[in-house]
Amino acid sequence: MLFKDRTAAGQMLAERLLAYTSRPDVLVLGLPRGGVPVAFEVSNVINAPLDVLVVRKLGVPHHEELAMGGIASGGVRILNQQIIAQENISNEAIARITLQQQRELERREQLYRGDKPFPDLQGSTVILVDDGLATGATIRAAVMAVRKQQPGKIVVAVPVAAAETCERLARLVDEIVCISTPNPFFSVGIWYQKFPQTTDEEVCELLAKAANSLHI
Repeated sequence: MLFKDRTAAGQMLAERLLAYTSRPDVLVLGLPRGGVPVAFEVSNVINAPLDVLVVRKLGVPHHEELAMGGIASGGVRILNQQIIAQENISNEAIARITLQQQRELERREQLYRGDKPFPDLQGSTVILVDDGLATGATIRAAVMAVRKQQPGKIVVAVPVAAAETCERLARLVDEIVCISTPNPFFSVGIWYQKFPQTTDEEVCELLAKAANSLHI
């Protein structure tokens, strides 16, 4: 399946999540930046608050698209030891890349949230939304960050994902909602007709719009 853009994908994904409509315990968390336009459509359709959980991929040196791990808000870091061994990545390189991405994570948190505290997730149903999953490194970091806050339920919702990533993730969360699991997968972007980079400005605009339009 080929999605027109993130907006259209979010609207289609929301149709799979109608059971969560207008429930007071539900919170939609978009993964910036590309997951936020998708999450915005989901939150709008099911009438649930929208927030962000900032995550960063830890890319392999000189091959940044390949994830050797991920970090998330709350001091969470996961590492893919198989890729680290395969690519012969040193501890020094891992530490350097983690520090770089931690600084970017903190910059984005400040930009997107300012002084607003992260929502209390205890007992809530949290729907984590991204525009797609390849290796799943960042979404697994996000799941770990959410799990630390003892939510009632964790749902991962994406328009498209690699099938094996969904299978691994299913053991970590309560529910996975995914429209398409093409094989071979290759990358998230090829399953969208339009896949421009989402900007910080767009993320901030969508968060503000969601906050103003919520009518629970």
